Amino acid sequence: MTSEPVTPAQPGAAPDLVELAKIVARQRAELDRLRDRAATAAVVERAKGAVMALTGCPADAAGELLLQRAKAARHTLLEECWITLGTLAPTPPAGAGTSGSPGVEAPGSGAEALEQSDAPDDVTAALARLGQALVRVMTPQDLARCLLEHLGPDMGAEAVLIYARRPDGGLGLIGHAGIEDQLAAQWCQVPPLTGMAALDALQAGEPRWLEDFAADERRYLLIGDPPDRWRSRAWLPVLAAGSAEVCVGVLRGRGGVFTPRDRAHLRGVTGLCTGRLRAFDTPPERGADAATDATQALFEALPVAAMLLTPLRTATGEIEDFRVEAATAQVGDLLGRTGEEPAGRRLLELRPALAGEPLWQGCLQVLATGKAYEGQRFAHEEVVAGVAELFVYTTRVAPMDDALIVSWVRHGSSDRQEQRLADLQRLGNLGWANWNLDTQEASWSTQVFTLVGRDPAHGPVGLSEVPELALPEDTPALTRAIGELVQDGRAFDVPFRIRTSGGIRHLRLVAEAVADRYGTPVEVHGFVQDMTARRRAELALVESERAILNQHDVIQAERTLASRLQHALLPMSNRPVHLAGLRVEVAYLPAQSDVHVGGDWFSAIELPDGDALLVVGDVAGHGVDAVATMAQLRFTAKGMVITGSSLTGALARLNTLLLHSRDSHATATMVLARYEPRRRRLVWAQAGHPPPLLLRDGEARYMNRPRGMLLGATATPAYQEAECRLDPGDRLILYTDGLVEHPPDSIDLGLEQLAEAVAAPHGDGPVPLGPLLARMLPDERRDDVCVVDVRVPGVQDG
Repeated sequence: MTSEPVTPAQPGAAPDLVELAKIVARQRAELDRLRDRAATAAVVERAKGAVMALTGCPADAAGELLLQRAKAARHTLLEECWITLGTLAPTPPAGAGTSGSPGVEAPGSGAEALEQSDAPDDVTAALARLGQALVRVMTPQDLARCLLEHLGPDMGAEAVLIYARRPDGGLGLIGHAGIEDQLAAQWCQVPPLTGMAALDALQAGEPRWLEDFAADERRYLLIGDPPDRWRSRAWLPVLAAGSAEVCVGVLRGRGGVFTPRDRAHLRGVTGLCTGRLRAFDTPPERGADAATDATQALFEALPVAAMLLTPLRTATGEIEDFRVEAATAQVGDLLGRTGEEPAGRRLLELRPALAGEPLWQGCLQVLATGKAYEGQRFAHEEVVAGVAELFVYTTRVAPMDDALIVSWVRHGSSDRQEQRLADLQRLGNLGWANWNLDTQEASWSTQVFTLVGRDPAHGPVGLSEVPELALPEDTPALTRAIGELVQDGRAFDVPFRIRTSGGIRHLRLVAEAVADRYGTPVEVHGFVQDMTARRRAELALVESERAILNQHDVIQAERTLASRLQHALLPMSNRPVHLAGLRVEVAYLPAQSDVHVGGDWFSAIELPDGDALLVVGDVAGHGVDAVATMAQLRFTAKGMVITGSSLTGALARLNTLLLHSRDSHATATMVLARYEPRRRRLVWAQAGHPPPLLLRDGEARYMNRPRGMLLGATATPAYQEAECRLDPGDRLILYTDGLVEHPPDSIDLGLEQLAEAVAAPHGDGPVPLGPLLARMLPDERRDDVCVVDVRVPGVQDG
């Protein structure tokens, strides 16, 4: 019990108010002192009663025995009382007692007391303070907070957790301090798994000191997010009558060992906690309130899970928790605290995670509005006759003055079947309908009224009136199907349309007849299903297929046109041609895709002055536009060079032409080469194109590219020329990227493969162009391929 701080009187306040504040402060302090004394006296009397029950001695002798034991163990009387309450044991054999009480050994004696008697003075004093503080502890949650306040300054404890063994062998968190509610909810229930330090300590009955984080992490599943938040931990079983059902965890942020002093201190703490925890096992003490007892008795007699809650408010009036004033036996299981008595405890202590669940908000809502709350249905697993079974519950909260009644209603199998049927109709967007042909009565499910857009207050329509709901165009088919069903019992599945406020809706009515023993239909069962979404999808699919076919026709026509343009613009020679003393062979292979007609092109001509012009180019994109741009570049390039333009000048003008063409975003790559036969000199320039490949003396290498940006990329490009001398026997290959680029492989791999293929030995000379292409190209080409194969005749050829 703590007193509220008193605000000092302000200077200049009236003398009577100052004196009044002092009197109030003295009264509060006295009230706290009297409460502590009363609580202390209650603990002492309880311990004396325990000794009297075990030994049969009178009260004075029991009190004297407690004093003797406290003195021998260097305890305060209150500490000895807590230890006595926590270590009650059967009477030992005759002759084993201590002096002053023949034949009886008082609780709290033995090795544990001797060990604690050797504790340092500061530990003894600290335990004395803790023993006094425990009289104010009323719940396991209060105990965790008290221990953290006690151990935090002394040994750097940052969190305290208290676990109790559950009937299934697992652990339940009954108290915590220093950790967030989210983490507490995550570790609220611990199944009986290996690798849990707390369980290990309980099973062994010995503390577990986790002082090496790296080793501990490999051995145990550590609590924390992240686990290295606490580098050292201690898990201490609380022994009561020789067994341990509760384990206290002390978590520290710093690493390192627990010193002998720390260990003695923690053992003494658990010894004191034993008695306090034992008091929690019994129902909380209640005043002699006949109304409270009657309320609990009433709840115990209820056949459903229910509890009575009263709000606990902060100083500002906000609700911080609820106290369980009365509860039925089933509540503990639904809150995840099987076997525990909820009455008298805080709701968040029983289930910390409840603060984030809808039930908590429902309780706050009921208090604020005074209106009852009903939550969503949820499944809960229970063991019935040794078999786990799922049951469906609904939580309800009702107001009662300033209190709340929370109940859990378990739904029977018929309720669940009805809910499942309703869910099926909603998810399938359908509803059932029945018609009695003798009484002319009709019954529909709620979903049918929704589907046909009819107010349930107007009731269902008869079977013969159903066609009137449909559009006029669909009425005859529906009327005919119903007539055949009624007369001949022939089942039907008929689609029809209705007009609703949301537009046209496509429905489907499926029905069959139930006949009497003479074969006469007497009842009709059926269902109505909304097919609007499916019908719209079908129509969209048909429209999409039609659009695809139209697009395919357009693409095919475009491909045919582009292909004809290509063949007209790129006349192919079946045999090598001789230009300026060079033997030139060309190849053009279109892509094998249905729509990819590209803009790859070549030129190999002899100029008026006797030089040879060799060109390959590649326009980005496919189709008619690419072919048109290719034609424009091909003829313009030849015309510029023929009329005396340099190679770099031609590229610059082609770049300008492309920037100002109809498609200002078009780009292209190109190689221009001019061969002078008199000096066997080759001058070439390029615009973003792969370099030519030169084969000389059996060694293939790529020529160093001069500077040059692809056409159409910038308005201020810079182009340079390069030159080399071609020797007799040299072979020069100009190509487009379709020859060397085959996704997913990189173009670098393709360039390497081309060099290897060209340099590979083949009979008496270089590999012919045909086998070279067969070796380089895959079975299906995604891009066009252009190749200009140039050979310089050898000495023997001349």
